[in-house]
Amino acid sequence: MSELPPLDYAAIEKLLPHRAPFLLIDRLENIISGESAVGIKAVSGNEPYFVGHFPGHPIMPGVLIVEAMAQAAGALAMLSQEDTEHGKLVFLASVDKTRFKRPVTPGILLELQVKKVASKGPLWKFSGTAMSNGIVMAQAEFSAMVVDGDR
Repeated sequence: MSELPPLDYAAIEKLLPHRAPFLLIDRLENIISGESAVGIKAVSGNEPYFVGHFPGHPIMPGVLIVEAMAQAAGALAMLSQEDTEHGKLVFLASVDKTRFKRPVTPGILLELQVKKVASKGPLWKFSGTAMSNGIVMAQAEFSAMVVDGDR
């Protein structure tokens, strides 16, 4: 398990199939291969979901906060593979014990702390915490499956 350099948006696009407006992490930092990472999401007032969630009171949907955590975890899982060049994909498999503590609004810088809890073969289990300025915004446990992209 070694510390890896931070990844910018372009490097994340090489690991994950998501694209704007659904790529929800801007950077990946504090990467310890096979163990943990911190995804960064700068929540902008221009996010497309704020038009309808909710007019006059913009709040990032909880499901997208969990998705952002899962994308950070997926990037970690992909980086931790020995063979990252041969069309592997990572899919969210389950979400458990999710708690939303505070609303995420425009202007917040989310730190998406993800830690591997366990892995067996292609299945990875994670815990995730979305924080802003040291305050917990949301927490979840989830699992992801790394599969061949040809499936």
